[in-house]
Amino acid sequence: MKKSILLTAAVLFTATIYAQQTYRRTLKLMGSRFDITVVANDSLKGNAYIDLAVKKISTIEQLISSWDAKSQTSLINQNAGIKPIKVDIELFNLIKRALMISKLTDGAFDISYASMDAIWKFDGSMKEMPSEKAIKASVKKVGYQNILLDEKNHTVFLKLKGMKIGFGAIGKGYAADKAKQLLLSKGVVAGIINASGDMNTWGKQPNGDYWKVAITNPLNKKNAFGLLPIKHGAVVTSGNYEKYVTFNGKRYTHIIDPRTGYPSSGIISATVFAPKAELADALATSIFVMGIDIGINRINQIPNVECIIIDDKGNIHTSKHIDIEKI
Repeated sequence: MKKSILLTAAVLFTATIYAQQTYRRTLKLMGSRFDITVVANDSLKGNAYIDLAVKKISTIEQLISSWDAKSQTSLINQNAGIKPIKVDIELFNLIKRALMISKLTDGAFDISYASMDAIWKFDGSMKEMPSEKAIKASVKKVGYQNILLDEKNHTVFLKLKGMKIGFGAIGKGYAADKAKQLLLSKGVVAGIINASGDMNTWGKQPNGDYWKVAITNPLNKKNAFGLLPIKHGAVVTSGNYEKYVTFNGKRYTHIIDPRTGYPSSGIISATVFAPKAELADALATSIFVMGIDIGINRINQIPNVECIIIDDKGNIHTSKHIDIEKI
């Protein structure tokens, strides 16, 4: 009798798993394409879960947007060199973590990059290199060391007038993390938040398989290295193969080194695997600036983080725990 009950329970459990389906919605949030996929028992629940994620992402956008003059981020920028601004603990902690990543990458990642004048154009309008003088002037107000945080009062102060912060290299990943966290708290067993390539996954597909991400060579998009299963974490790919300029035979990407004002070169794609999309997002950008050797060395020092880098010759470089041949 006991064995029969156990068998019945197992059958019911299996039936429940395979009764679930994936529900997906594509929409524009934070100025980018978001694909939100959840696993649920029916479309009513699936769409309700997606609505929750959209609402959460929209709330984060309002908090960190530098385009909205009334956002807390804009208030910080408007009062640069004038006074500290009290902010929500969520924004305070995001900035705090961003500064930690800046220290980890020796300034290759820096949210004060927003202070740079737009002297580089990647829309086809540039005909010559900006002058060395203009490039040097563009970074005068960039420097994470000039972002001052008051832990007690939760205030943020930018020391220099005209200084600005922006979350273009970390915001989408952070939003994906928070949407995932919310859905997990609501009992969503599996899903993917894909924020224009910033992918955060959890759980398994209804057929029992892990979610998978394709690793491709940007120089030959038809040639995928393979599908890599993502068990519970994030993968982010940054690339410069669509936005770049070429001067004197050298290719310059739209990813700018905030320390020098010059675009990075030598790398066309960097994919980072990490527990959270926020961290993966920031590190993927940082690798372009740090370069292949320093970038891989830094990744190898961070627990549970790996990377795949493709240089401008199409060569593949990986951190120590990834074997591309086995993907």
